[in-house]
Amino acid sequence: MLRVAINLGNPVLAQRDESTGTLGGVSVALANALASELGVTVGLTPYDAAGKVFAALEEELWDLAFLAIEPVRAEKIAFSNPYVCIDGTYLVKNESPYQRAAELDDKGIRIAVGQGAAYDLYLSRTLKSAELVRAATSARAVDTFLELGLDAAAGVRQPLERFAKATSGVRVLSDNFTEIRQAMAVPKSKVAAAQYVEDFIDRQLRNGFVRNALNDSGVSDARVASPAAS
Repeated sequence: MLRVAINLGNPVLAQRDESTGTLGGVSVALANALASELGVTVGLTPYDAAGKVFAALEEELWDLAFLAIEPVRAEKIAFSNPYVCIDGTYLVKNESPYQRAAELDDKGIRIAVGQGAAYDLYLSRTLKSAELVRAATSARAVDTFLELGLDAAAGVRQPLERFAKATSGVRVLSDNFTEIRQAMAVPKSKVAAAQYVEDFIDRQLRNGFVRNALNDSGVSDARVASPAAS
């Protein structure tokens, strides 16, 4: 069995049907396609945050995962080339004076973020003055932002924009603080598996599988990465 960790903390990549519990999204589609190609069964384990997926690596609970490429993770994980690129940006209140992401790195600024998310790791490295307030998950980061009256919530553009459209008094900045590159991941010790996954994701980018899977899951605005140069 191919044991696959599915990160539900990023709804661009994976979703769960609340009525049936069925998992869907491009990550699930890629996992099923890989298992079919290998001729093995697949076991999907959902996690509500990327940090929890990374932590599960220590317990050897998965063979394959879907995570953003990050230097901290790359010490223990072998990543494929990215298959989707996503904007990391900020949700702020309508009356907030901030218009650009760079303006939020200032003394006294407090930003909610999901603990262990790619943008938590990125902002932890790059912010010089602002303070990060960590929530258990990326979804909880928005609640933390509102409940504590923080200056911003960091997250993935698409879910933040959906939240802003459904909620009065908040908006999403037009620019981003980073591009989050999503990839397939295997434990770093699995050299042959890493090479296979690298080739697999390149083929799925070239044949349109990734684009179609995103469209089928209702995330047609996600930016598909380019295949590796021939």
